[in-house]
Amino acid sequence: MTTPSPTVFVVDDYAPVRRSISRVLHAAGFAVAAFASAEEFLAQYDPRTLGCLVLDLAMPTLDGLELQDILAKAGSVLPIIFLTGTADIPKSVQAMKHGASDFLTKPVNDEDLLSAVRVAFEKNRSVRQQQTELSEILARLATLTPREREVLEYVVTGKLNKQIAGDLGTVEQTVKVHRARVMQKMRVRSVAELVRLTQRCGISAR
Repeated sequence: MTTPSPTVFVVDDYAPVRRSISRVLHAAGFAVAAFASAEEFLAQYDPRTLGCLVLDLAMPTLDGLELQDILAKAGSVLPIIFLTGTADIPKSVQAMKHGASDFLTKPVNDEDLLSAVRVAFEKNRSVRQQQTELSEILARLATLTPREREVLEYVVTGKLNKQIAGDLGTVEQTVKVHRARVMQKMRVRSVAELVRLTQRCGISAR
């Protein structure tokens, strides 16, 4: 299945603003998808799409902060750039605390908008890359047998094969075999590499 092209999603209930922002983004070479409401956006949004969301703060029925909350609960990593017609500091602070990428006041300066979008795109790309790398590490971990997983957790503490064998009640040669398989399945050549991978996925040492 093909991943949709990077897109700037624009959600604003005021048509002139949608058109103006879309025109600026199109002129800068960005793919744009504009929506008149949060509900309309949610009905058509594909979570696999890389990009960012340019979101009006004050909208009828479902406002910007509520949409931000819905996306966060769904595990979305789509960066959000909030737009507001007033200098609403409390809501601005709330949005930023909940992970907003930026907060711009209408009428938005073109360069400020484009700069915010570029930063958001890079942020989204970085997070998606980290997620992909983590998924690959977890997939490798899933190939380990329960005993190999045990040995891994001892190895990353820096214990020697003899010490691990003593803790597990087995012989050193068996630990060597398990250790070699762990290194092979995890696709690492050193304990240092193995430690970095386990830290990435939150495995605590024994």
